[in-house]
Amino acid sequence: MSEQPDSTLDVAVAELRPALEAILMVSDEPLGTVRLASVVGHPVEDVEAALEALASEYTEQGRGFDLRSVAGGWRFYSRPELAGVVESFVLEGQQARLTQAALETLSVVAYKQPISRARVSAIRGVNVDGVMRTLLTRGLVEEAGQDEQSGANLYRTTTYFLERIGVTSLDELPELAPYLPDMDDLEDELASVAGLDAPPEPAAEATPEPAPDSSPDSSPATPVPPAPVHHPSPHSGAGTEPDGGTEIS
Repeated sequence: MSEQPDSTLDVAVAELRPALEAILMVSDEPLGTVRLASVVGHPVEDVEAALEALASEYTEQGRGFDLRSVAGGWRFYSRPELAGVVESFVLEGQQARLTQAALETLSVVAYKQPISRARVSAIRGVNVDGVMRTLLTRGLVEEAGQDEQSGANLYRTTTYFLERIGVTSLDELPELAPYLPDMDDLEDELASVAGLDAPPEPAAEATPEPAPDSSPDSSPATPVPPAPVHHPSPHSGAGTEPDGGTEIS
């Protein structure tokens, strides 16, 4: 009895393309080619070629769905041009969605990961504890170890995040350079806001005040205005988000 190739399992299977469609139809997560090959019993390279051919055919036929390689696997998606129809069906009634504050926090994590909560708060200028809990609960963010110097927990985006925004890796995120100041200036500003590298200013030498003129015809002293009250900057990180990052539409 001849041995089978390593990439093919000894499993009785149906025709390759229909088998792949059936599996992907019932899956609730992207499936990699190796896993699909192990299920249908065909070589990995044949599975890869069949998936790419199916994706091309769906596009050429103008189907209401397409097949995409996302987050390290393949999955069916509705076509972007039909998003309005799908939303009207799926989003009937109330739906909890991320607020603008949560989206901004998620963006900071995505572009600066791994990053601590304190660092995110310094960048956004507000306390983000509530929003970070929401992102953790939604599975969009996860813990990524601890900072060696401070011991603070670090956070990063998840594979589910990649799946939700429709990209395979973080390298596909759009460049922020055209919308940001010079990074050296930005780092200096962040360090200043967080009070990380602001040396204490030397105290100014007190200037002796002239002795008051006690002569009877001297004019009364001019009143000295009170010193201005210092208000903390809105970007000091001492603020608090008005919500936990979820709003009801």
